[in-house]
Amino acid sequence: MSGTEKRVLVTGASSGIGAAVAAHLAGEGWQVTGMSRRAPQEPPPGYVHEAADLADGAALSAALAGLPPFGAVVHAAGLLRVGPLDSFDHAAGETMWRLHVDAMARLIGGCAPRMEPGGRIVAIGSRVAQGAAGRALYAASKAALTGLVRSAAAELAPRGITVNIVAPGATDTPMLRDPARASERPKLPPIGRMVQPGEVAGTAAFLLSPHAGAITGQSIVICGGGSL
Repeated sequence: MSGTEKRVLVTGASSGIGAAVAAHLAGEGWQVTGMSRRAPQEPPPGYVHEAADLADGAALSAALAGLPPFGAVVHAAGLLRVGPLDSFDHAAGETMWRLHVDAMARLIGGCAPRMEPGGRIVAIGSRVAQGAAGRALYAASKAALTGLVRSAAAELAPRGITVNIVAPGATDTPMLRDPARASERPKLPPIGRMVQPGEVAGTAAFLLSPHAGAITGQSIVICGGGSL
């Protein structure tokens, strides 16, 4: 692979799934650039950090314009806010939309035109995109990724660039233990434990590999049997 093909941009790399993805890919020999508001406390070897607020569209676009071409992008930055239908937090809903959907659109628009054939783009979605009580605005923002990703996949397929979603169920990350969702604790899936960040990272890494060159426009659900 060329240097560009082995260079990856990972958003939300300071913690949770993003940090797991960055560490996994660095272990596979990728040159990892992480993008988030703060740098990880224990970055993997060779890691380069780019500070940016991904919910700020103008700041994200400006940051992308100053970066080199990438062979792959993994959009792992995310935010979860929950609540019933009669008390929507619309400000939180707008933030989730900007972070999950608008940021992904800007990442595709800013990175895909400079990708070589064989480029890879992955968004970390959610099984909740199919709908869940108390999570309507979060689910709506994650569901919108499906239309965005499938549309981008259709446009980029002739160039040999794939675009996919990894959609985990409840994953053992700091987001899961956020006090803001204390009243909405997820149930254990049938396997008897939460999904691990490393499992999500490994799936994302597979989608970045040559073995996944014929997979595009798809959502791969990792739910521990929760959707059965």
